Amino acid sequence: MRQRLSSEKDRYRGRRRVPTPPRSRYAIVVTGAFVGAGVVALGASAMPDAKTVDPQVLASLHDGGVDNALQARAQEASKASRSERTENKLETSLAESPDVWQLPLSGYTFTTPYGMQGNELHAGIDLVAPEGAPFSAVHDGVVKEAGWIGGYGMAVIIDNGDGSEVIYAHARQLLVQKGQQVKAGDMIGLVGSTGHARGPQLTIETQVNGESTDPIPFFRERGVDIQLQVDSIYG
Repeated sequence: MRQRLSSEKDRYRGRRRVPTPPRSRYAIVVTGAFVGAGVVALGASAMPDAKTVDPQVLASLHDGGVDNALQARAQEASKASRSERTENKLETSLAESPDVWQLPLSGYTFTTPYGMQGNELHAGIDLVAPEGAPFSAVHDGVVKEAGWIGGYGMAVIIDNGDGSEVIYAHARQLLVQKGQQVKAGDMIGLVGSTGHARGPQLTIETQVNGESTDPIPFFRERGVDIQLQVDSIYG
């Protein structure tokens, strides 16, 4: 019996598992620690600062982990970039938009200037033109009045939106109505001789904050010389 047991031991003696040297186990542990630390560091670098991140980004950390956080962060950066480009484009557009002023009509003869005539102030300038010649708005604005206005005859008053108004008088026909918005160059009437006119003419008057002013220097300050029939560079 002893001999049989001895032979059984001898048979399994060569199959004994060789123990792992302590140095190998130590290397495995250290390597695993470095790898784990690298993963943690990578995740930390991918995670944004909670003080500057949208709450949706923080929620994505819990729901989807680092991948979702990176995607949300990229979307946030893209949105900020688009917003900045839109603002820059808007600022550029506004900066490049000119303040257009131009002549009210062409082919006229400048006759009566602004100033005293006898005991009365001629508060405008007269531009003689053929009957029915179209005239246009000199600037963007809103039609304040349009119709028969006393000695002006058929007239249009346009508020330019900057404290100034322009009166277009003695028209044969008006092509705009009160409250209508117009742009510089829009046709607003036809030359006539209604009211206190001496023939077919367009009388232009300008008022600043309710006070009558000479149209010649008023328009020259805005790049238009009515007396010399020189249009603004933007006209």
